[in-house]
Amino acid sequence: MLADLMAGAAADAADRERLKPLEAVRAEALARPAAIDALAALAPSDRVKIIAEVKRASPSRGDLAEIRDPAQLAVSYETGGASTISVLTEGRKFKGSLADLEEVRRSVALPVLRKDFISSPYQVYEARAAGADLVLLIVAALDDATLASLYALITELGMTALVETHSEEELHRALALGAQLVGVNARNLSTFELDRDLFGTLAPQIPAGVIRVAESAVLSPADVRHYRAAGADVVLIGEALVTGDPVATLAEYLAV
Repeated sequence: MLADLMAGAAADAADRERLKPLEAVRAEALARPAAIDALAALAPSDRVKIIAEVKRASPSRGDLAEIRDPAQLAVSYETGGASTISVLTEGRKFKGSLADLEEVRRSVALPVLRKDFISSPYQVYEARAAGADLVLLIVAALDDATLASLYALITELGMTALVETHSEEELHRALALGAQLVGVNARNLSTFELDRDLFGTLAPQIPAGVIRVAESAVLSPADVRHYRAAGADVVLIGEALVTGDPVATLAEYLAV
């Protein structure tokens, strides 16, 4: 599944590049105002931080929410106390777009994450051009050379990489980059199986000073409490927010 998602995202990016060449997107990216400091926004605190996600669908769950107005949803997240907004921009399985990210960027003052299947510099420049402050890098999908070059470009553009891992070996690769924001995804993107305890297994190996993000398998305050007890500084939440009252749900989760 991960290989298919990566291939589809790369093909769609290639289509966009034929319409707008790399140099044009690079110029747009460099003309943007400076990115917001996501590491400051997500820094460890006496309460959990939340990355709230604009997510219409997923390969594992199908359609989740129509989300006609992603900007309005993002404003609800900001009102509810989220620290960062994640926007799915993958179109084939998640029904997102860069237009969603641009609308969200115009509507909130929080850092915005481009969550997609990134494998090329073109996609990184697109992210900055659209106003992203963070970009997701999935260790499982990238060889070391590509991972390092994309991480360096994200940093050069003033953004922050959320480096996502699913195993001890991937965690070591993320830390070798010098990643300051490391995610542990409970969902195996090859099989889409969930292991909520994976975060607790890997978190002790994440050194002090690196922000620890728990991803997936969050459907209730008990799940947030579980991750917080295991050492999560930040929890990324999508489905539970788009399928309910986002402000009320955030209040419940932030009270953990």
